[in-house]
Amino acid sequence: MRIVVAEDSAILRAGLVELLTLRGHEVVDEVKEAESLRRAVREHRPDVSIVDIRMPPGFTDEGLRAALELRRENPRTAVLLFSQYVETSYAAELLADRAGGVGYLLKDRVADVAEFLDALRRVAAGETVLDPEVVSQLFGAARRSDALARLTDRERDVLALMAEGRSNGAIAAKLHLSGGSVEKYVTRLFDKLGLPPSEEDNRRVLAVLRYLDP
Repeated sequence: MRIVVAEDSAILRAGLVELLTLRGHEVVDEVKEAESLRRAVREHRPDVSIVDIRMPPGFTDEGLRAALELRRENPRTAVLLFSQYVETSYAAELLADRAGGVGYLLKDRVADVAEFLDALRRVAAGETVLDPEVVSQLFGAARRSDALARLTDRERDVLALMAEGRSNGAIAAKLHLSGGSVEKYVTRLFDKLGLPPSEEDNRRVLAVLRYLDP
């Protein structure tokens, strides 16, 4: 993969570049602030960008806002947010364009290199990958919704695992259910959330986004 790394910490940035290079990927640019991220993505058109949320000059949300801007220009721009912080409103906005190719991992919760690289590959391939803690906080903001109140506890469990990017088979294994049971839960979820079949929209993502309005 061709990758842009946007991280203001010199040590972490160097570590990411070395890790990715050793695994056979090409880091086409490494930057430490948001404006350089915009330039690098527009110039190199990477397969995916790893982006810290809080970057110079303000260390608030510069990286995330740059990622959103790039996604508005080209919804197929794949972005893996890699941060210490959960920004629920911005996470919902980033996911709301329905294009996929988005991930959100928390730095202090990634303990396995293979898992991180797999998430990166999946985001580059157009999938949506969310850290369970991110999902938890998004759901915490959304639990006031009447629509979510109509879901059973098991349906919420399935929806949370869907939001992590898990397949039906992985959900079945995690919840000790049969594949057929998971399919039935997923179908009921879509019905309750008002998501009819569509060839264009990713209903697994829309099911999470429908009521994520902190």
